[in-house]
Amino acid sequence: MTDLTPDRLRRDALLLVPDVTLTPDGPLGLHAVVVRDGVFRDVGPVERIVRTHPSLTPVRLPGQVLMPGFVDAHHHLTQSFGGALAFGEPSEIFRRVWVPLERALDEESAYVAAKLAALESLRGGFTTVAEAGTRATVDVDVVASAARDAGIRCVLGLVCNDAADGTGDDADPRPVLSAAERHLARYGADGLVHPSLAVSVPEAATAPTLAATARLAAEAGAVVQIHVNEHLVAVERSLVRHGLRPLEYLHHVGALGPQLLAAHATLLTPAEVTLLADSGAAVSYNPVASAWKGNAVAPATAFAERGIRFGLGTDGTRGDGFRLADAAEFAQRLTYGLASGDSSCGAGWTWWERATAGGADAVGLGRRTGRVVPGAAADFLLVDVTGPEMQPSWDLPWELVRRGNRDQLTAVFVAGRLRLWHGWPPDWDGPALVRRAAELGPRVVRRAGVTRAHPTSVTARQRAATPDASASPRTTPAVPPPHGSVLPAPPPAGPAAPSPALPCPGGRR
Repeated sequence: MTDLTPDRLRRDALLLVPDVTLTPDGPLGLHAVVVRDGVFRDVGPVERIVRTHPSLTPVRLPGQVLMPGFVDAHHHLTQSFGGALAFGEPSEIFRRVWVPLERALDEESAYVAAKLAALESLRGGFTTVAEAGTRATVDVDVVASAARDAGIRCVLGLVCNDAADGTGDDADPRPVLSAAERHLARYGADGLVHPSLAVSVPEAATAPTLAATARLAAEAGAVVQIHVNEHLVAVERSLVRHGLRPLEYLHHVGALGPQLLAAHATLLTPAEVTLLADSGAAVSYNPVASAWKGNAVAPATAFAERGIRFGLGTDGTRGDGFRLADAAEFAQRLTYGLASGDSSCGAGWTWWERATAGGADAVGLGRRTGRVVPGAAADFLLVDVTGPEMQPSWDLPWELVRRGNRDQLTAVFVAGRLRLWHGWPPDWDGPALVRRAAELGPRVVRRAGVTRAHPTSVTARQRAATPDASASPRTTPAVPPPHGSVLPAPPPAGPAAPSPALPCPGGRR
């Protein structure tokens, strides 16, 4: 690999010859791929590929595995400034953290936050993310522009809430549904941005709107992203309001079907699992989110057994596809496998498939991406397997799930273009983006008035060492400086001057 440079991977057409190609049939040696016009044009044995495409010079990739890119089936791109604020917090923190944070974003900060999340996702091997809809009061095209400029494929949700929370009247559904129709039509010719609709939770939309968004999405071949049965309080709130659990309510109003992408789905009765199986709905299984702030772990091995479509999602916790696949298997083993003596828990291939092709299917892009096959989008990774973590190799799918890490990523391609080379974009200034995010993030969080139920880990340790710590107030309305530093607070919040290196593409609307 010493002679491999980014320039050799920037050609309009590529004939790549890795040591191993991870195909739907398994890991195959002596296979090559041809990439042209953003898609895989040919995949097969090296001798045939080289003979069939004599005009292309083979690019040999010794020590590399070529595999599909990861698909993040559930993300919140504009929440990246507050990712670490969820540490140690109890469940359903959206009221105290995420809603005020996103509503404090202006156009530039929303763009930077979304592009920062996209960069982290690319660095973790994700080539597609499903954005579940922002509450920022900016045009959603700001998020689309951030994803497009970063070079990641994005299933872009538009929030279609129209129901009150019990404190006021429901909104007029007509503007909501008109906006939904415009959103679904807006990105029809976009190569990287794919529209979808979103409802925060089932009780956040009226029954007619839930049914209408389901119909609109189904007609457009898109998905509706809804947080479903994630927390105990959400289940109880639905029972009090509707007399039905959230998933049952979606079924009751006609919103349960193949167009639904149910985020989390952790608190399910056996009857609700059957509803999912019978309806053809898909689930985003988010194991890290369950560990960090959830009430339960989705029964993903049961989903697989029942034929329920599902992918893996980060929920914005950390953008690392390898660690997500590991967490997916590990959570099933701890929650279900140990009690039943199941030493396999789906095996490595299950989790690898759900992190790639299964995720693509769940977010509505199963025909477009997630697999290394002719005709599919060339969204793929080159993974260095020459290090001690992967040698000797006996079972590559298991090894990638259990021992793989993002440090092994040599290159990330989306739509046939090199988007990341050894962790950084080769054609735009990633470090400048990170620096700008470090400037804007604290200002946005302070402007938002975020409230945490738990202190930082440093403060918690100090409290534990203080005899009267129990008398200290437990709610932390103010957010400390980053990393527990004693730096002075930033100047009063206000619209920040755009960075010359990061212009906000407001003209792309």
